[in-house]
Amino acid sequence: MWVLVFFDLPTETKKDRKQYALFRKRVLADGFQMFQFSMYIRHCSSRENADVHLKRIKSILPPKGHVGIMCVTDKQFGMMEIFRGHDLVNGPETIQQLELF
Repeated sequence: MWVLVFFDLPTETKKDRKQYALFRKRVLADGFQMFQFSMYIRHCSSRENADVHLKRIKSILPPKGHVGIMCVTDKQFGMMEIFRGHDLVNGPETIQQLELF
């Protein structure tokens, strides 16, 4: 499962820019990677694991701006087509989880 976080935060004042930078830094610290500007993604091995990261993001929400959080399955994420200009490119690789028996 993939967790997507996308946001549009104000940057007019110095305080707004500080809040933006702090939120972005915390999202990165939680293991997300930038997919596009203001859109970050993270692979989770299960719904329970995704819920942990959803709670973390909700706990660090900035006071202003818009933040969207969405969960999609590996299959849904894999059906996404990504283009750079007119060229189709590969999406991010799914991280393989080690299973112990």
